[in-house]
This record gives sequence, structure tokens and C-alpha cells, in this order.
Amino acid sequence: MKLTPLSLSIALAISSFSSNVLANASDIEVIEVQGTYFNDYKVDNASGATRTNTSLLETAQSVTVIPETIIDEQLATTLGEVLLNDASLSPGSRQRNREVFSSRGFSLSSSNGYLRDGHQHWSHYQQPIETLSRVEVIKGPSSLLYGQSAPGGLINMVTKQPTSSPLLDLSADTDQNGSTRFMLDAGGEIIDDLSFRSVLVKQDVNFEREYQNDEQRERDRFLGSLVLDYQLSESLSVNVYYDQTNDKAGLDTGAWLDDSGEVIGSNKTIYDFSWAFTDITVNNIGGKVTYYLNPQWTVKLGYNEQTFERQRFESAPKKPADYQLGDSYTSKPYDRFDDWQFKTAYIDLTGEFTLASTEHQVLFGMNSLDYYYGQLRTKADPIEYTPGQPEPTKPDISYKTDDSLYTSSYDYYGFYFQDLVTFNEYWQVAFGGRFDKQNKENADSESFVPKFGVLYHPNENATVYINYSESFEPASSETLNEETDKNHGMDLDAVTSEQIEIGAKWQVSDRLLLETALFDIEKSGTLITETLDSDPDYETITTQAGVQRHKGFELSAQGAVTDRLFVMASAMYLDAEYEKDENYQGKAPIDAPEWSASVWSRYELTEKLAINAGIFYQGDRFADSDNTIVKDAYARVDLGATYQVDIAGADVDFRINIENAFDNDYLAGGGVNNVAVGEERTARFEIKTSF
Repeated sequence: MKLTPLSLSIALAISSFSSNVLANASDIEVIEVQGTYFNDYKVDNASGATRTNTSLLETAQSVTVIPETIIDEQLATTLGEVLLNDASLSPGSRQRNREVFSSRGFSLSSSNGYLRDGHQHWSHYQQPIETLSRVEVIKGPSSLLYGQSAPGGLINMVTKQPTSSPLLDLSADTDQNGSTRFMLDAGGEIIDDLSFRSVLVKQDVNFEREYQNDEQRERDRFLGSLVLDYQLSESLSVNVYYDQTNDKAGLDTGAWLDDSGEVIGSNKTIYDFSWAFTDITVNNIGGKVTYYLNPQWTVKLGYNEQTFERQRFESAPKKPADYQLGDSYTSKPYDRFDDWQFKTAYIDLTGEFTLASTEHQVLFGMNSLDYYYGQLRTKADPIEYTPGQPEPTKPDISYKTDDSLYTSSYDYYGFYFQDLVTFNEYWQVAFGGRFDKQNKENADSESFVPKFGVLYHPNENATVYINYSESFEPASSETLNEETDKNHGMDLDAVTSEQIEIGAKWQVSDRLLLETALFDIEKSGTLITETLDSDPDYETITTQAGVQRHKGFELSAQGAVTDRLFVMASAMYLDAEYEKDENYQGKAPIDAPEWSASVWSRYELTEKLAINAGIFYQGDRFADSDNTIVKDAYARVDLGATYQVDIAGADVDFRINIENAFDNDYLAGGGVNNVAVGEERTARFEIKTSF
């Protein structure tokens, strides 16, 4: 064998090192390794909850972190498949190729219910989860750090970041319906101090449900992303990124239910016509600058610009009130183009200092959002259709003929601060506040929200806490504009929510995190309009007296039970009710089950072979706001297994997953005319190579 200069140098270095080791062997402490494991189910902090890297044990709030490991094990392709792992989240409608969710029974809005790396993110589409390293579920009112948001909480999607060491993962998966997904995930250092991460995905989906001309619904998706990180100096780094999603799919507005909560006709029937589609293009471009003033103080600046363009060619079927199988129904086709533009920015100053024997971890910040929406739309004549007839031809219409552009825009900014005060090893206090200003035509508003929490640590691995937090959602206009109402001209305040939460967290042997929380959320300030018979000058009287209250408790466990058994489990009890409402007083919201639970687990039989099992349970839920139609409870069982082999020096993983292993019929989210039918037993297979 010929020795190169490099190999000769390495050999001499090893020889020298070995001689020194042998010469001093008597001075070396020998450590015997009995075995080890990598706990990839447990996460110790959540950046979105406090905008800092505060540990979960020092966070006075219920937060769940779903790591990339579980996303990969479940072969998840949508955010909804990921969020099933937290029982506090319930799925809603999946119509028009997007997903809707509720947190603690409150619906999450596309405009303010989702974050991406701490930025408000327009989420009117199925998220590109292949770019995510984890998903953080921040529960309860969270307006302090992010501004206007619903009381149930926020979903923070944390993206994959560049790696200094080389990374190259190639994977392909398919299912029994012929769906395919091919993915490349690459990273590494380009030159000194400049690293990258890139993800490419090509996916084609064949759905079980079919149009009434027997064509199968399909979806075609492409995703490309690139992140660059440059370390200019020891104290200054710059991170820039760009990603694009193209997603085109046939439309399926969902199944129709009868008065008993049963699907009318076949579970596979789509009432939309086969020529109806949605075509989405989403671009995100932005960056982050991090500057370390000194070891205690850091400044971060971030900017993101999201453009979301969508064409939606609808057949728009409408369910008749007394529809029976075989009856005719009306469709009202239209072609529509939507243009959303979401621009967000923030600046955060974080630091640590000691004052009067107390330690402080502080955050001062400011963030802003600039929102624009434009719409073009053209409609066709209504179509009366009877199942069994030939499908009507696609109308000859185009949104491009619309010469009137509808637009809507607003912007807001907010200033916030928070402080985590440590008195001693047992007691901490967290408090903060936010001032927020929205600028919108005829709907300017200002809000201030506080947050306060107390944490007690009986030992270094346990926390008991209580917190009070608020959130707000601005009114649609500054004043009530209804001349026949007695309170015409009344100033309208933001709809506000407040929560009291008591919880406990216990880290068992540094490997399993157990959590429990009791919460009471009250949302108030929605408009209530009542008929006014006593005053001949006015027809109605409107007040901001609406109250919606959600109470319950949660339990969760996440991490390693043994060296071979890993688990992520949660359960929630929820009592949700409109306590005072113009239309729904005494009723419960749609898709808010009283009981819900989820379990996902992995058991490692050997270093190369592991099996997975999961159960996802949703209790009885109402399908309509009047609470007359109930969707039955269901428990879906998923199974999986993975086996790793070494082929030519590369790790190759073979994975098979079976969703709904017992082939149960069930209904997921959605109402009487847009319910999502649970998929039949589905087998998926993946092969993944890592270099």
C-alpha cells in the first residue's frame, strides 16, 4: 500500500498518541460503557413560547413540541397529520385543499393562528412540512408577543436550518393508491463560515374519493427551499432564505350529512365536478441578523415577505336543506384569483442581569405586519345537476375578464416586553405586556395586554405554575354602523380573551417529561343584537356582551420510558360553551369534543429494527352550530415498522406504515355540508438513504 503524505501524517499522529496513552495508562480513569440511547422524542425548550431559549420547565404556560423524528416516523405529508399528536388540537374542515384546526376548542385563523420561525404566517394552504424541524403548539392566549390572535393559542412552525457537517438524505414513498413523494434534504458548509440547507419535494397524490364521472381526485405539488447562514464574525451572523410551493389539486368540498350524522350515499362521493380545481403558488423570502453585544445581550432582526397567489375554479355545489340520495342540487360555478401579501418584521433585544439578588432574563421587542389582499372573480350561470346524469361541461369563464379589483389592507405594529425573574432555586415570576396599534380604514384600534405567571420548583426537575394571559382580535370597524340600531355610532372595542391556567411539569430521570394543566378561557366582546320592541324609533339594540367560555384539563407524557420504548401521549377534557350569544347561547362550538386523546410510540427491538404504534381518539362532536347533529366518537389505530441496513457505506431505512389498521369508518372535521371522511386502511412504504 502506498502512503500519501496525509495518511503518513495521520499514522504518525496516532502512533504518538498511542505511545503517550500507554506510557500514562496507570493515570487514566477507565469508564465502562454499559449502553446508551438517543432520546429524540423529548424536547427541552420551545422558542416560540417566549421568543427566547427558555426551558419548558421555566415556561409558565402549556407548550407541546412535536419533533422531526415523529413527523418522519409517521410519514406525515400535511400539518394536520402532525397536529394529531396533541389532543388539545381538533381537526376541522379539509375542503378546498386546505386544513382548519381548533386549539382548546377555539378555531385558529389563517391570518393570525400560525407562526413560522416567530413570524405571523398566512396559512390558507397545506403547509410544506418537509421544511420543518419541529412544530410548537403554544396553548392559550398569546397576544403578548405576537399581537392579534385567537384565545386557543398558536402553532409555531420551526424550519430546518443549515448544518456545518455534510448532510444528504434521499427518500421516496408511495401508498396503495399510487401516490408518490420524492424528497432531497441536503446541507453542509459551502466555504468557511457559510453553510446551507436545501429541501426539494415532488409529490403526486391519488385520493380515495371520486367525482361522479368516476374520475379520481388528484394533487400535484412541488416544493423547493434554500437557507444560507453566514457567520461574519464571532458576534455577528446573517441568515437568509427562500422557498416556493406550487400546489394544484382537484376540489373536494367534503361529504354531506343527514340529520342523524350519517354520510348521504357513498363515503367516496365528491359533489364538486371533476373540472373544479385550486392552483396555489406561495413564496417566502426573508432573513435574520443576530448580533451578540456581549455574552449577556443579543439583538435579533427578522424580516419575511410572503406572497400567496391562488386560482380557484369552483363548481360550488350547494346542499339542499332536505337533500336525499339521488336528488338534484345546484352548483354555482365561478373562477376566482386571490392575491395575499404578508410582510412581517421584528427586532428583539434579549439579555440577562442581576439586580438586588434577583436574576432577570428580559426581552424588549417590536414587531409589525403589513397585509394586502386582492381578488378578481367571474361567475357562470347556475347548473342544476342530478346524480347519474353526464357531468356538465366546464363553463367558459375566466377571472381575467373581471375589470374590478376588490382589495383590502391593514397594518399593525406592537411593542412588548417580558421578564423572567429568578428569586432563588425555588421561585420565579414571569410578567410582561404589549401595546398594539392597528391601522385599517374605518377600523383603527389600540390594545394593551398583560401576562403574569408564578413558578415554583420543588426540585430541579419539577415545576408548578399559575399564569394569567390575554389576547385580542380587533373589531371589523371603529364604530357600529347601523342607523336602525339604538347604539348606532357606538365605538367598538377589540374582542378580548383571558385565561387562568394552573399546571405542573415533571422531568423524570432527565428522559421523560410529564405535564398537566387546568385552564379556564373566557372570550368576551362579540356583538349581540336584540330586537327592540319598547322603542318605536329603533328596531334593534346591539351591545358587545357576548361571552364564550372553555374550561378543561390536559395530561401529556413525552420522551423515553425505557432505553427502548419512546412515547408521545396526551389527553384533554374540554367543556366549551357559548354562555351569552345572539344565536348560539347554551350551545357548544362545532368540532369541540369533550374528550380527545393521542398516543404515538416507538419500540426498538434491535439497533436496526423498530416498531411503531399509535391511537388517535376524538369523542362525540357536533357537526352544526345548533347542536342537533352529532358525529360519533372514533379511535384510529396506526401501525408502523422501520428496518435499517448498510449498503455500500450508506444507511438505508425501509419503512412501512399502516394508517387506520382496523379499517374503521369515521368522520373527521367539518360540518353538515363539508365533512372530511376518514380514509380507509392505507399502507405506505418509504425507502430513505442517508449519506
